[in-house]
Amino acid sequence: MTNRYVLRLIFALQFVCALFFISDIVISVLGLRMRPIDWQFRELLEIGAAVGLSLGTVLGAVALFRSQAKTNRIEGQLRAASGAFAELLDENFDQWALTPAERDVAWFAIKGMSTQEIAALRSTSEGTVKAQSNAIYRKAGVSGRYQLLGLFV
Repeated sequence: MTNRYVLRLIFALQFVCALFFISDIVISVLGLRMRPIDWQFRELLEIGAAVGLSLGTVLGAVALFRSQAKTNRIEGQLRAASGAFAELLDENFDQWALTPAERDVAWFAIKGMSTQEIAALRSTSEGTVKAQSNAIYRKAGVSGRYQLLGLFV
């Protein structure tokens, strides 16, 4: 069973059980019940609806905990992949012998920031960022930002 199917089943179970209690109250308040039902049958219906709501709550909690565990596992994998990507970038930056300033510019460029944004973040002129970018491209053996990014994608 898929998680989506289980969640729909839990929702349907709780909806039907809640609908039983709500309809019973509305019928009693409006006096719509034509023929009384046997009290033993009524008790069985109420017990079944209460058990259904309880079961739905427990299954919903289990589904929630599983979902949270899966999310935590995936976030951990994403952090690991992100760390591995950062290590890969640093290895290439070392191989290309980038200066600390060029490393900063390369990081920002790979993150997709514009020359103006990089200059503002580094408190330098756009000309300086362009010169550093050209030095990065030359050392990496590429002709521009997209080719630089293409080395890592």
